[in-house]
Amino acid sequence: MTLRVRRWETLGDSVQGVGKRCNQDWHACEGAGSADDPLVLAVADGHGSAAHSRSELGARFAVDRFVALAAGFGRAARDCHEPGRLARLMTYARDDFPRALVHDWRQAALGHWARHRPVADDSAREPTPDDKLLLYGSTLIGAVLTPWLHVAWQLGDGDLAVVEHDGTVRRPLAPVEEDLGDETESLCGREAWRAMRMHWAPVFDEARTPRLVVLSTDGLSKSFAAADGYREFVTGLDGRLATEGSEEVRTALPGWLRQASRYSGDDTTLAAALRPAGILPAEAETPLTESERKTET
Repeated sequence: MTLRVRRWETLGDSVQGVGKRCNQDWHACEGAGSADDPLVLAVADGHGSAAHSRSELGARFAVDRFVALAAGFGRAARDCHEPGRLARLMTYARDDFPRALVHDWRQAALGHWARHRPVADDSAREPTPDDKLLLYGSTLIGAVLTPWLHVAWQLGDGDLAVVEHDGTVRRPLAPVEEDLGDETESLCGREAWRAMRMHWAPVFDEARTPRLVVLSTDGLSKSFAAADGYREFVTGLDGRLATEGSEEVRTALPGWLRQASRYSGDDTTLAAALRPAGILPAEAETPLTESERKTET
């Protein structure tokens, strides 16, 4: 069903790191954030080393599988006001969703291996499933936004930033201890779902809905010399969106990411959702008529 109100605007881009053979990041921004069309954001960062030689594909599989699962979860969340429904959704999001996501990613990676296995001599040992999955190793950050519920998951490095309605910047999934060097949790790890962190945020008061949600791979945060550099970037992004508008920022974003990539030396990707001014309450969303749909298309 097409709805009259688009509750979020989105922007996203990705740039290849200097000297990289290809961009091993992937991202997506899909949906409107309405009751029938949840907004799903995701970024993934393939590890890129020789041991992870197919990680650009692993990142794409991660985003694609997350988008499919999260869209279904978001549609289920439209009934979260039913008694007991919110608690059941939280249990599913915490326990079952990570397992389903890792399972789907593993199936995608192993399926690709089966179709594109390298030529080897007869004496070569058959790689184990873990050996095969290692080639596709990737991190993932994903979020689903509906009028009444915001949920995000993270496995590995990268950043999720939330700018609250009052301008406060939070990083709700930041680890207690940052990963050392290039070490990070990965979808290719055994029992990877156990390492997935979750941010759970029901929306009880629409006036207090965050005004900006930003997901980015670690190529962005690693580009800053100061510890607060990433937080200052998000604050500046929020300010420029307010003063210059989303179209100006969308045009400038690739240049900002290229500059960050020059400092970090890594692929750099950002996906963000911002609340447009004057959004109507969720109850005011109404389906478009047939003639209105034809006009829009």
